[in-house]
Amino acid sequence: MRILVSAVVVLCFVSLPCSAQTILKIEPLMLAPYEVAFVKDASCPSGKVLKVTGAIRGLHRRKACVALAGEQASLATATP
Repeated sequence: MRILVSAVVVLCFVSLPCSAQTILKIEPLMLAPYEVAFVKDASCPSGKVLKVTGAIRGLHRRKACVALAGEQASLATATP
């Protein structure tokens, strides 16, 4: 039983840094193809961030306003 609990604890600590999302203030000039960056700027409504996906040469980047899952979870726990 202790082995199972310790394995779950180790798995949580390993997976937490990977799930963290960094939100930038400005859109990066260089993005690798299919790399994703989240940007907080005025182009999206309140509560949403701009999701920018890099493209291969000759194609335009994809941009969409999305709500981050981490923000939704923290808002859900804050309401009574």
